[in-house]
Amino acid sequence: MSNRKILVTGGAGYIGSITSARLRLAGFETLVFDNMSSGHDWAIGEGRLVRGDILDTEALIQVMRDWKPDAVIHFAALIAAGESVEKPLTYYLNNVGGVNSVLTAMVEAGVPSIVFSSTASIFGSTTSEPLSEDLPIQPENPYASSKAMCETILKDACKAYGLKAIALRYFNAAGADTENQLGEAHEPETHLIPLVLEVASGKRKEITIYGTDYDTPDGTCVRDYVHVVDLAQAHIRALDRLAEGAGSNSPGGFETFNIGVGKGFSVKEVIDTCRDVTGHAIPTKVGQRREGDPSSLTCAPGKANTVLGWSPVYPELSDIISHAWEWEKDRRRLGR
Repeated sequence: MSNRKILVTGGAGYIGSITSARLRLAGFETLVFDNMSSGHDWAIGEGRLVRGDILDTEALIQVMRDWKPDAVIHFAALIAAGESVEKPLTYYLNNVGGVNSVLTAMVEAGVPSIVFSSTASIFGSTTSEPLSEDLPIQPENPYASSKAMCETILKDACKAYGLKAIALRYFNAAGADTENQLGEAHEPETHLIPLVLEVASGKRKEITIYGTDYDTPDGTCVRDYVHVVDLAQAHIRALDRLAEGAGSNSPGGFETFNIGVGKGFSVKEVIDTCRDVTGHAIPTKVGQRREGDPSSLTCAPGKANTVLGWSPVYPELSDIISHAWEWEKDRRRLGR
């Protein structure tokens, strides 16, 4: 299905901008709603932008009434787990208050469905790996707690107001969309792969490994890395499922899907792969553990594979890092 209109909150950020670009390639019309606090004008590309804050419910209602989107994809959120430990109230206000505001506007404007950007970190540290959708929710930091609260709000709103919602619980988004010249450009950067590649590009002297005493094979944290273009495609499949009447057989019209490759890589393995891809030595130093970091998060993608019909095109870590490295070099040339 194409020619559908999708309102993308936070569409000037990393995942939001790449998903917006891929939506347009698939025949969707997009409108980005973003306060540009961490987004970039260049990330909008050929899309349209309305500057606004998700906590401004009246502004959202007006945009939805005027533009009449078929669905919303809600990316806009604060995302740094470490920072959330220091600023929990800020995270709860923005993330939880934000989803409440978006859903309120949807109800008022008659927008029927939403795809929500959630996170696998809601599961916390668990020995039940790989992680399936039915595991207990036990977040270990305010960021993850805020996302878990948002899922509860979504479920309740679907039941009360007849909305349809899909929450995609991302594992670690990484890589870049080299076709559309889009990738990570956070300030400050907090994600491992771009930080390591900044060492290879000469922006940083070394990369810090936060903890080498985790209960993992090499003592460093293990994560499941999913290519951002594959993640964008998962959103398109979720929109298709909603348009096909998805959720009618799920409790209250709300569904969840874990989105990952199904294989984890340690911090040390990521650094070694970055060395192989870039040819750079990439010096390291060891630091203390960061509060709120689970030791291992690996996806069980079976439900997404069978129900959404989604599977990654780029499951290999070397491909993810190669595309991220192309972006790291290109963004310097492009001034991004």
